[in-house]
Amino acid sequence: MRSDGEAGRVGAARDATDPGRAAARARLRRGVRRLLRTPLAGRLRRIVPVVVPVLLAIADALLVNGLEMALELGVSVVAATALLLRRRWPLLVFLVTLPGLYIGYIWFAPMIALYTLAASPAAGPVRRRCAPGPARLGVCALLLVAAHFLPYPISDFEPTAYRENTLVLIDACVTSAAPIALGLLVRTRRELASRIEDLTRSMRREDRLLAERVKATERARLAREMHDVVAHQVSLISLQAGAVQVSTEDETARNGARTIRELSVRTLEELRHMVGVLRAAGGDARVAGELAPQPDLDELPRLIEMSALDVTYEGLAAAHAGGSGAGRSRGARTVERAAFRTVQEALTNVRKHAPGARVRVRVDAVELGAPAGTDAAERAREGLRVEIRNGPPDATATGPGLPGGGHGLVGLRERAQSLGGTLEARPTSEGGFVVRAELPYGAG
Repeated sequence: MRSDGEAGRVGAARDATDPGRAAARARLRRGVRRLLRTPLAGRLRRIVPVVVPVLLAIADALLVNGLEMALELGVSVVAATALLLRRRWPLLVFLVTLPGLYIGYIWFAPMIALYTLAASPAAGPVRRRCAPGPARLGVCALLLVAAHFLPYPISDFEPTAYRENTLVLIDACVTSAAPIALGLLVRTRRELASRIEDLTRSMRREDRLLAERVKATERARLAREMHDVVAHQVSLISLQAGAVQVSTEDETARNGARTIRELSVRTLEELRHMVGVLRAAGGDARVAGELAPQPDLDELPRLIEMSALDVTYEGLAAAHAGGSGAGRSRGARTVERAAFRTVQEALTNVRKHAPGARVRVRVDAVELGAPAGTDAAERAREGLRVEIRNGPPDATATGPGLPGGGHGLVGLRERAQSLGGTLEARPTSEGGFVVRAELPYGAG
């Protein structure tokens, strides 16, 4: 005869030489897996372990006692039927099955009940109080040995039948020890599986904490690099602009140097806030919220003035955007900050890709349509529509040659989507470009 390993190798060789056989085996396995995942299979998995032991115990009672012995058969059937409740009250069910063993001479019901008692988990306070300890299992084992060893009625016991009594006692001890050993084995296996699962979860949690620690370390390193490189360069720009502002007599150059210095100071301020965010331990949202800059619609005119572009601004009063300053709600401030960043990025792109182009910036408070699938009452939402439209670039203007990674519009689209809004960026028929964002209030 072939061993299981040889049979498996032969089957694999046949599958390799016969693709049709391999495909049939794969279809069979998929069909079996689908069958096991059906609701009927799930109900059968729950019912079969409860019903089958009862049927075996009833068959045992009928085979041992027959239909003529009314008392023995009745006690045995009661013991077998009690197995339906063995998982809920294992100790009580075991005690109910002992008369069936003592009077009806049945084995299956008490042995299954004793196995269930030994395998009962000790999870939870109620289970822990009712879980069988060594002393309780020992007492139950002695009760089963006594019910098996002593005859019914007790008057039939013959103390002088040493050989027969010894064999019956050995049989009773084996009948008692086997289900306890098997139940303890199953219980230990379940506990080990539970501990392995806990250890796995603990290791995953430690890996996650380690990854977060590595990220925090990397954020601190990036913060140091950003501070050392960018802050140094921007400080030099500010110093050079200050020197030009002091030394030059040209009013236009002096104003340009003043603008460069103000931009440098503002850049350093935002850099300081960003470094604080990167160094915030674990990315604490509260600390980040305190450190992060909070530009809003009130700062748009200043941003446009310092952009050095030909911009026409059609703005929105702060009162229409939910108040002013600290009086605005958190959602309104978040939306206004997103609108500010959208205009800022669009103006940067105009300087890079369309030097000399005329730009029109428009911010309106509008009623935005809700996404499909929402109730009719929620279809109208208040929000902001931000549009930055530029014409074609001036052929005589020279581009600044600024580097670009192509991530600005992607970040703006992600920001708008996170607020429940949309962002559209496309070229126009006149050779220019338009960026339009719709940002609903209340999303922040």
